[in-house]
Amino acid sequence: MTASQPDPALENFRTIADAIATLFYPHAEVVLHDLRTQKVDYIANNLSKREIGDDSSLEDMLSEDVSERNIGPYEKLNWDGQKIRSLSSVLRDTNGHPLAVLCINLNISLFENAKAALDLFLSPGKLIPQPDSLFRDDWQERINTFLHAWMRERQLSLNLLTRDHKRELVLALHAEGAFKGKSASNYVANVLNMGRATVYKHLKELKG
Repeated sequence: MTASQPDPALENFRTIADAIATLFYPHAEVVLHDLRTQKVDYIANNLSKREIGDDSSLEDMLSEDVSERNIGPYEKLNWDGQKIRSLSSVLRDTNGHPLAVLCINLNISLFENAKAALDLFLSPGKLIPQPDSLFRDDWQERINTFLHAWMRERQLSLNLLTRDHKRELVLALHAEGAFKGKSASNYVANVLNMGRATVYKHLKELKG
């Protein structure tokens, strides 16, 4: 092996670096440090502007006292001021001696900006109570509120409702006066993914 040729002993680790960087592209950089040479051996999706052959300064990782396998996650700042979340894995040879360190650097600035935008968009600060003039006769709103409270009490969701559940729910909605609204039967049938005839059948049972 010449100085220009990569060490084949680390080839599998380079493949793993490429796989991780590809999966999280373009947000992840993966750097492979060779502990024997204390140099950067490989960089997948370079975000840090480091270069192969740069000093690693990881002499401490060669100590016999080092037992860690994964170090992190921890945060640091990239050259462009963006926040990076990193995790370093100590890779060992077949004898258990530290051979290399694989560092995964995930740029989380984009996610933080997205979270800030969502928090601002979903902030309840500018919400007002529902206007009575608009919602006094909103039978759909009342059906939705009752339906989801009913399911929450029973730890159910719409996709888990059986035929018996749906029948019970139709009867409970009727007891709440939900079917006084025009087209309420059609609405309930659509929400519960039932035929309208089935809803009418359950309501007819009550009248009978």
